[in-house]
Amino acid sequence: MAVDILYTANATVTGEGRAGNGKTDDDRLSVDLSVPKGLGGDDGPGTNPEQLFAVGYGACFHGALKKVAREAKADVNGSVIDSQVSLGKAEDGFALVVDLTVTIPGADQADAEKLVEAAHQVCPYSRATRGNIDVNLTVKTA
Repeated sequence: MAVDILYTANATVTGEGRAGNGKTDDDRLSVDLSVPKGLGGDDGPGTNPEQLFAVGYGACFHGALKKVAREAKADVNGSVIDSQVSLGKAEDGFALVVDLTVTIPGADQADAEKLVEAAHQVCPYSRATRGNIDVNLTVKTA
């Protein structure tokens, strides 16, 4: 698949991987990383890859929702994406599971579900994860 690159993010991670530091080349983001207790860590003050992925996926999905809503001339003002990224054990190693709860206040449930499904088809994160990890979508209108 040929891709016409529009933007590239560059980051460097140093230290002990999950207990290190991540920093972008433009200095807009610098985060300390800590291992959660659930993964055997000390639950230090830093963030972790799952939290970063949750924010990234949520932001990307929200952008996709706004795009498909504009194209459909639908109102998604006040919409919110709550994203959960879980890390667990699978038969062949570790795996991620994503749960996205999309709230579109005041929308018709059926119309909201159509918009969310359309966003799921165009969102780059959804496209990248499709067939690789479980992504569960929940749509709320209030």
